[in-house]
Amino acid sequence: MLLTSELWLPRPRDEVFQFFSDAANLEALTPPWLHFEVLTPTVILRPGARIDYRLRLYGIPLRWQSEISRWEPPELFVDEQRRGPYRRWVHTHTFTEERGGTRVSDAVEFEVPFGWLAGWLVMRDVRKIFAFRTQALKARFGAASSA
Repeated sequence: MLLTSELWLPRPRDEVFQFFSDAANLEALTPPWLHFEVLTPTVILRPGARIDYRLRLYGIPLRWQSEISRWEPPELFVDEQRRGPYRRWVHTHTFTEERGGTRVSDAVEFEVPFGWLAGWLVMRDVRKIFAFRTQALKARFGAASSA
């Protein structure tokens, strides 16, 4: 399954990329209902860097580990689940200079272990997470628009 999201921010690409490059900022971009906690907030993002998380999904405590598989500042980076609830989770973050600001684009490819219903639930939840993140980024970087 594939889910995409885009958001334009009125800030320079280097500034936006720098914010996303700090693993400690992930908590601010994640809704409180996930009880998300970065366990390795001081990790330096680069190819091969691993980030460990703890969260609760539907009340179930989960651990998740992502690895940075591509790192091309300030244009893009890709994180892939190495340990977690999905069969496959690949999240591509792209940053494009546009109209004096930055277009932040996300593409999440994922496979779930429990069939179409679980896939539908994940799609619904990830859309909610992206909606929360859009609001958090608007608050952090100023007025923005979704594409």
